[in-house]
Amino acid sequence: MRTGGSVGRVRIRADGRVLVRIYAIGPRGVSMTESDLSAPALAPSQGPVAASMLDERPRRLKGGIGAADRIFRYGAHGSGLVVLVLMTLVGLFLAIRGAEAIRAAGGAFLTEQDWEPDSGRFGVAAVLFGTISIAVIAIAVALPLALGTATYISEYAPPGIKSFLVGVVDLMAAIPSVVYGLWGMFWLEGNLLPVARWISAHFGWIPIFRVDRFDPDDPLATPTVFTASAALAGLVVAMMVAPIACSVMREVFAQAPVGEREGALALGASKWGMIRSVVYPFGRGGIIGGTMLGLGRALGETIAVYMVISPIFVINWEILSTGTNSISSLIALRHGEASNFALSALMAAGLVLFAVTMVVNFGAGIIIQRSRSGESS
Repeated sequence: MRTGGSVGRVRIRADGRVLVRIYAIGPRGVSMTESDLSAPALAPSQGPVAASMLDERPRRLKGGIGAADRIFRYGAHGSGLVVLVLMTLVGLFLAIRGAEAIRAAGGAFLTEQDWEPDSGRFGVAAVLFGTISIAVIAIAVALPLALGTATYISEYAPPGIKSFLVGVVDLMAAIPSVVYGLWGMFWLEGNLLPVARWISAHFGWIPIFRVDRFDPDDPLATPTVFTASAALAGLVVAMMVAPIACSVMREVFAQAPVGEREGALALGASKWGMIRSVVYPFGRGGIIGGTMLGLGRALGETIAVYMVISPIFVINWEILSTGTNSISSLIALRHGEASNFALSALMAAGLVLFAVTMVVNFGAGIIIQRSRSGESS
């Protein structure tokens, strides 16, 4: 039981005596008072035992931090400080190396679509748009896939195959990105063409699904206008993001309170009703955290995107048509042949990507802290 600034504990002994021990936190530390509720009213004159039983003066408990706890505390604080210092140094490095290009371009650096640093016309508008569009497509596909997989593994999978599925998902998260790039380039692209053509023919009235160079009424229309698109890159990145998000969600779902689960079932809720009313609200922080972790991976993915896209430097709203770009792919494409000034421009583009990633991660952290699973962790 808890009263004000004190905590009490009731203990019933084998001989029937009821002992109440109260801990109170005061300016001088923690004090403890113990009373025997089953003892008869005794006077101090009845002996030293009775006097000691009636002595309820607070007794101060002495305690200190051991060497092991002190080492762990300093190590944890030091690790967090090292991470903050490294992030700050990375940001400063990019800012210093990209300062020359930022000064030369000015505000047009964020609005210019072309990328010709040596001629003075360069900006990140097109590549930043391509980066965000690929990441949004990846999250739109990976979120329901990861959520459904995590729900099945944690709530429905039989014990015999649960560990196997966990191992498969974790293995997918460890596959190198170049393997996903090869899969997207040699298998997914060819199989995606008829799907993209069907979507454009039936849902072309939606601007993002329209492809101006494709005529659905022409049977001889070439399907090559659907190759190397933002949708293809987004699907490849989604396959890389889904296992990471699924692992985070699965771990959080497993921590949902058992009492609330059983209470929902006892009140007549079905299995799915219990998941919707208990597991998902409790795991909201894990859902958002896993999604944002995957979004950070999608924003910075390089090799897999570089292998499946056709780089262009124009804002392309048609996600099914050929041509898109990303900041990380731009850096990988132009770094080897860049002059000193062009290298500074690439560093400035990297600074923009760094800033976007930090904003996404800090925003996700704030949302997670307000959720039940975030508070409990």
